[in-house]
Amino acid sequence: MLEIGLVVTALLCGLVAGLLFGFAVVAMPGIKSLSDSEFIRAFQVMDRVIQNNQPLFLLAWAGSVLALIATVVLGLAGLDGTDRVLLIVAAALYLVGVQLPTIGINVPLNNRLQQVETEGASAAELANARQAFEPRWNRWNRIRTAMAVAATAILITILARI
Repeated sequence: MLEIGLVVTALLCGLVAGLLFGFAVVAMPGIKSLSDSEFIRAFQVMDRVIQNNQPLFLLAWAGSVLALIATVVLGLAGLDGTDRVLLIVAAALYLVGVQLPTIGINVPLNNRLQQVETEGASAAELANARQAFEPRWNRWNRIRTAMAVAATAILITILARI
């Protein structure tokens, strides 16, 4: 069961890492050159897909957390030494470095941006909304990406070792 848990967890964490990486290197750079109104609207549309509980997104995102927790429980009983430590490190990186900033920073920023009415807002209001969102969101998304990739790499390393 531990090996299956590690495979499923690595796969789901890898999917989340890929999603975050895609936003970091394609989506956000792709919409960066848009006007403030277009940028806000583009992000709102992308985020709305996630907020509308897109099932495959939910499977990967929530599934990664559940699989990781289950795998840690199995790993505490089935691993020892370096592999146990690596599993705990991977879990800490993923939960503290990906999930915590998502809940505490990125989602609240998303929600605030969702409230911006692009039609009828002044240019200054749109510029302020974007400035309050984009730099901080991107910074934390890069952190989340790095942590998700690191956690996935560690999970793969454990699989290769056992």
